[in-house]
Amino acid sequence: MSTITTKDGTEIFYKDWGPKDAQPIVFHHGWPLSADDWDNQMLFFLHQGFRVIAHDRRGHGRSSQTATGNEMDTYAADVAELAAHLNLRNAVHIGHSTGGGEVAHYVARAEAGRVAKAVLIGAVPPIMVKSDKNPGGLPIEVFDGFRAALVANRAQFYVDVPAGPFYGFNREGAKVSQGIIDNWWRQGMMGGAKAHYDCIKAFSETDFTEDLKAIEVPVLVMHGDDDQIVPYADSAPLSVKLLKNGTLKTYAGLPHGMCTTHPDVINADLLAFIKS
Repeated sequence: MSTITTKDGTEIFYKDWGPKDAQPIVFHHGWPLSADDWDNQMLFFLHQGFRVIAHDRRGHGRSSQTATGNEMDTYAADVAELAAHLNLRNAVHIGHSTGGGEVAHYVARAEAGRVAKAVLIGAVPPIMVKSDKNPGGLPIEVFDGFRAALVANRAQFYVDVPAGPFYGFNREGAKVSQGIIDNWWRQGMMGGAKAHYDCIKAFSETDFTEDLKAIEVPVLVMHGDDDQIVPYADSAPLSVKLLKNGTLKTYAGLPHGMCTTHPDVINADLLAFIKS
C-alpha cells in the first residue's frame, strides 16, 4: 500500500497508476467514501493513457482515523503534500461532492504549474448550509440530522443513504444495484466515526466563494438536476457565476452519484473537457 505521512503524522493512502510522464488526473472522493469510489474512472482514464491518482482523505478509507484536522484547510494541505511528494505538474483535479470542495480549496492555493484544469461534480461549493447570505441553502437541521443518525447507528445510516437518495434508488423506476449499495457501505465503514462526524461540518458550512473567485484555470462544473444530496439550484449555477473560466454542464434527471450510475456519460464528457 502506498502512503505518505503528512507534517502532523497522518498517513494518507493513495493509488498511483499509469506512466509517470503522462498527464496526471487526481480524483477526490465524497463523504464518507474512499479512493475506491473512483474505480470506474481510474480504469477508464488509465486506458486512455493518463496517470491516475486517488487518495483516501484523512479519516476515510485506509488513511489514518484522525481525531483532528478534519476540515477543509487541512484536507487541502494534505493534497498539497501529496502533489509535492508525487511531483505532479499540469494535473487535472476532479472532485465529487465533498471532494469538489476539497478541489476548490486546493486549486485556489496550489503552486504555479501544479494544476491545468479542475472539475467539480455534484460538488458542495459555494456553500451548502442556509443562512441570510445563502437563503437557498439547506437548513442546519438537515446536517444535525446527519450527525444524529451517524451517532445513533452509523452502520444503518450508511445503508440508508446509498439505498435511497445518493444514487436516486428511491425514485420510481430506478434500476437498483445491491452491489453499489454494499460498496458504499463498505467504504463508509472503513473510515473513522470521529472524522466522518467532523466532516459533515466541513462539507456543509465551509464557504468556498473566495476559492472559486481565485481559481484561474478552466473549471468544468457537472451536476445532475435530480441531485437529492447537493441540491442543484444552490450549487452548480452559483459556482459557475463565481468562476473566472467556468463551464456548466447539467444532467437532466441524474442523481448525486452519477459517476457510478452513468459512468459512460460522465467519462466521455470528462475526457472531452480534459482534451479540449
